[in-house]
Amino acid sequence: MQQNRLFEELTGKVSALLAQSPAKDVEKNVRALLASFFGKLDLVTREEFDVQARLLARSREQLSALESRVAELEARASKPNP
Repeated sequence: MQQNRLFEELTGKVSALLAQSPAKDVEKNVRALLASFFGKLDLVTREEFDVQARLLARSREQLSALESRVAELEARASKPNP
């Protein structure tokens, strides 16, 4: 029992020391630095990217349909009228 209590006490003290150590501040500062760096890169969110990808796919489909329609109209126009 004494060993368990000693181990728990030691673990608690180590955890308290780590929470107060400079390592915690370093982690916080690195996160802030990375957030600032990525903020300057003009990145988009995944959601915004997915929306734009869907819009592009739809535009491509419409363009393909219009190209087919123009080709059809050009074929009709080049046929001689009886």
